[in-house]
Amino acid sequence: MVSIIMGSQSDLPIMQQAADFLKSLEIPYELTVVSAHRTPERMFDYAKSAKNRGVKVIIAGAGGAAHLPGMVASCTTLPVIGVPILSSNSIDGWDSVLSILQMPSGIPVATVALNGATNAGILAAKILGSSDEEISTKLENYQNSLKEKVLGTIEEIKKTHPNSFD
Repeated sequence: MVSIIMGSQSDLPIMQQAADFLKSLEIPYELTVVSAHRTPERMFDYAKSAKNRGVKVIIAGAGGAAHLPGMVASCTTLPVIGVPILSSNSIDGWDSVLSILQMPSGIPVATVALNGATNAGILAAKILGSSDEEISTKLENYQNSLKEKVLGTIEEIKKTHPNSFD
């Protein structure tokens, strides 16, 4: 199971992208709000109990100071994927990116792009797929669908631009 957490409900429109991707591959997930600053006890309890609840990967989204992914990573041996979120109190999102990206040695957090929750869902699926053939096959099908989508757009461009590269 994958756990998707966020610092506040305002992060849900972004974090829903990870949930939607996991749902599309029929990978079970849980989703909740866990604030590093406003509910630190909940965050500690959540992180320390995740493995025993069957969680295999944690996706943690946060904006602003974005301490949630790193703090959760410091409390568990599970892989944590951080999603920096452009929040209303952020200048341009770099505060969130750097807060998650610049973790000290020993407490790694895989970090995706600003508002990149879909990629976090894909990365979580890849982590699970490394030891689950069914998930791996679903990911292969997903990647093939991306290829087919691009090839389809090439054909569309050829129709209107006959001098396109073949």
